[in-house]
Amino acid sequence: VQLVESGGGLVQPGGSLRLSCATSGFTFSAYAFTWYRQAPEKELEVVAVISSLGSSTNYAGSVKGRFTISRDSAKNTVYLQMDRLKPEDTAVYYCRGPPDAAWGRGTQVTVSS
Repeated sequence: VQLVESGGGLVQPGGSLRLSCATSGFTFSAYAFTWYRQAPEKELEVVAVISSLGSSTNYAGSVKGRFTISRDSAKNTVYLQMDRLKPEDTAVYYCRGPPDAAWGRGTQVTVSS
């Protein structure tokens, strides 16, 4: 079971990034997925959730209307499209699926001018 996050980087305020979570080792369609983030000296925060079939999504209030979670069953990959980024979005972003999977390394997102 493996989940590997990628796509982070340094972006200016107002910019966009698309994060990817490539998965393997389990039945992708059986699980909902969650993107989390952790900023320095702050607690882990749920950012977005997508249901196992992709028909339902939920977002933290702080990102609603700016972030979009999606999934591609052909590629066994979950995405997080992040638009109109703000400095407070700076964090390490992680994706989670099967509850017994190990945490990935995450991907660093830095929003700064």
